[in-house]
Amino acid sequence: MTTLHLLPTIMLFHLLFLSIIFPFPSVASNNAQWQLLHKNIGIVAMHMQLLNNDRIIIFDRTDFGYSNLTLPNGKCRSDPSDKVLETDCTAHSVEYDVASNTFRALFVQTDVWCSSGGVIADGTLIQTGGYNDGERKVRSFAPCESPEDCEWQETDNALAVRRWYATNHYLPDERQIIIGGRRQFNYEFFPKRKITENNKPFVLPFLVQTNDKGAENNLYPFVVLNVDGNLFIFANNRAILFDYQNDAVVRTYPEIPGGDPRSYPSTGSAVLLPLKNLEAARVVAEVLVCGGARRGAYQLVPRGVFSQALDSCARIKITDPNATWVVETMPMGRVMNDMVLLPNGDVLIINGAKSGTAGWEKADNPALEPVIYKPNGSVGSRFVLQPASNIPRMYHSTAILVRDGRVIVGGSNPHEKYMFSNVSYPTELSLEAFSPQYLDSQFSPLRPIILEPSSHANLIYGEKFKMSIEVKGTLVPELLSVTMFAAPFNTHSFSMNQRLLVLSMGEVKVRGNSSCEFEVTAPGSAVLAPPSFYIIFAVHQHVPSEGVWIKMQ
Repeated sequence: MTTLHLLPTIMLFHLLFLSIIFPFPSVASNNAQWQLLHKNIGIVAMHMQLLNNDRIIIFDRTDFGYSNLTLPNGKCRSDPSDKVLETDCTAHSVEYDVASNTFRALFVQTDVWCSSGGVIADGTLIQTGGYNDGERKVRSFAPCESPEDCEWQETDNALAVRRWYATNHYLPDERQIIIGGRRQFNYEFFPKRKITENNKPFVLPFLVQTNDKGAENNLYPFVVLNVDGNLFIFANNRAILFDYQNDAVVRTYPEIPGGDPRSYPSTGSAVLLPLKNLEAARVVAEVLVCGGARRGAYQLVPRGVFSQALDSCARIKITDPNATWVVETMPMGRVMNDMVLLPNGDVLIINGAKSGTAGWEKADNPALEPVIYKPNGSVGSRFVLQPASNIPRMYHSTAILVRDGRVIVGGSNPHEKYMFSNVSYPTELSLEAFSPQYLDSQFSPLRPIILEPSSHANLIYGEKFKMSIEVKGTLVPELLSVTMFAAPFNTHSFSMNQRLLVLSMGEVKVRGNSSCEFEVTAPGSAVLAPPSFYIIFAVHQHVPSEGVWIKMQ
């Protein structure tokens, strides 16, 4: 037998040898860690957005009274319409610097409570709506070279109607669509492009059909940009595919099994699973919906009954003409859970409670243990329990992935005001970092380092660009991939605009045992990746590198 014929056997032996020296992350090894970053950042982290300068914009609300963080330079907010304080010299927003683990107070004038948003092409956060005097505002926050000069900018009456508990999605044409909200069964765009858009929103009957009187289980609907350019919209227990350009429902999906509501205040979570084979004629898109409160749970709480949260996840191929839901069981029931896409394609399910529903004092039994969901695993073995935090993250909690692979976790305030004593779950002003097991030191030899492209490189749709990496140990080209992550706007258990793409790679040219270079193909259209900033990760044997910012244009 020739050496050529022996290559498959040699390669298999090589991989088995490496797996002994550098064991792949698995359910048997679980060295994930928690780190307390700050005990007190002064405000509740109710909303979060990572910007392309590695700073996270965090804010909560303005109408509960004083926060625990004073505005700098004698600034004060004067707001005669505020329901609690006309004059307030405390901050309700902060900018957190991931690299230095520092934060600074930001000035926001009107109420951003339970609002929505997303980042646009130039990296600016566009934030929409809120409560009271903030309900029709559009605010922007642009990253800049001197962070001290960055502040919120506000535009009056920029929205056609009030938007409170709405969902945004950034579109391929660089607009945001803003869907629903409290008593708003409609949608609109920002910025406006048609004269008719300036005066009234577009009616969306689906939001009327999915509205539960008394509970309103279609707030913060789950919205995902499908690979055909239409929007998958899930509210209550149903979903449609919506052609926003022609104001038409393209198709209606089957009701989720069990019939229980999943959107606010039942508040499960949803995520678009990683998009693969981007150069194929038909890219498959799958949505995963996990957790939530049982039907009627919201009405039972005033009677002192906290129903057990749903322990099911339902997965559907939204591109399949005969799409059906496939149901799986989580290790525990969970409501108000966040779902975070990790660079290696796994899904982190974190935060929330095991009983009750969303709202003030409406949940109990905190879910302290995160869960990793492995989309490519076999059914029945996809969930992996993670080490528990000792901080309950109940109503108004958040979680967001950052470039080094950690997940920043904050928030929790199930009370109308800040309450720190004599309650089961005090207002939480802390900020933590959850480090998945791939960041454990045992995997350091596997962890790639991206040498090229450089930070903030510009990429054109469909462009082939060179990528080079190195590892400290031995490189296995066959177990190398590249992912591209869209940083989302996270609030109320849903990460708006969250997206992970697995990019197509060319031949890997190995240099020595520990470095290589290869071509990578950028996504072919704005439908796959709307123009904006993304984080590119190299993933080797399921262990991701630190990411590099790039800009799709």
